[in-house]
Amino acid sequence: MKDYHINIFFPEEDACHVDDIPDLPFCSGLGDSPEEALANVEEAKRLWFEEAAATGKDIPMPSYRPVIYRVGFVDTVSDTPSNRYS
Repeated sequence: MKDYHINIFFPEEDACHVDDIPDLPFCSGLGDSPEEALANVEEAKRLWFEEAAATGKDIPMPSYRPVIYRVGFVDTVSDTPSNRYS
């Protein structure tokens, strides 16, 4: 089974690592390290599923894919003048 994509950020203004799961609204984690943030978002995901099951909320299938992994993106980017090698 395909798992959910996790975004990992380090916003300078927050001074901590922030992870989120785009397919699960409001599911995120924070931490002083990427590993701590990942552990926290995994716990948030577990709790998200528990709450969804308890309230009868639909659980979306994993579907989010960052644009860089989508078909055709690499061809589009590689055709731009700033990415060509001389």
